[in-house]
Amino acid sequence: MNRLLATAVLVGLALLAGAGPAAAHNSLVSSDPADGASLATGPQRLTLVFDQPVHAGFNTITITGPDNTRWASGELTTSGNTVSTELMPLGPAGEYVIGYRVVSADGHPVAGTLRFQLTRPGTGTPAPATTASGSPAGDGGLPAWPLVVAAIALVGVGVAVALRLSRVPRA
Repeated sequence: MNRLLATAVLVGLALLAGAGPAAAHNSLVSSDPADGASLATGPQRLTLVFDQPVHAGFNTITITGPDNTRWASGELTTSGNTVSTELMPLGPAGEYVIGYRVVSADGHPVAGTLRFQLTRPGTGTPAPATTASGSPAGDGGLPAWPLVVAAIALVGVGVAVALRLSRVPRA
């Protein structure tokens, strides 16, 4: 009886310990343009470099300028740990925000933002409101809380079953 309860508790603790953040998620190592850069002219290409390879196919990059206008241009190129896209000529001077979401080496989405300043206005006009991959803007990743709730519920069921079995009279 006690052995069954101890096993159920240990299994529950192991499940909860495994529900923490994964250490294998990719991290952004560098970008061109660099985060916080001040540029007199807009870059022709945006490049993001990660510490591990990035899966191709589900990555997105958005470039949002002053007045929430979009400035992404071409399709994304993914090669090893690098994701890049062509940029169209930028428009008004001001802050531009690069939003990215890539599929990490372990299969999980990794998202972040970078910013740079355009100090002189360019000649470009904004793009339609889509990401560089051509899909609608947005994170699209699965939040972690449903997995944590499921793990806790599973532990609760395991403990309840263990307690119930410990009360069954033995023949």
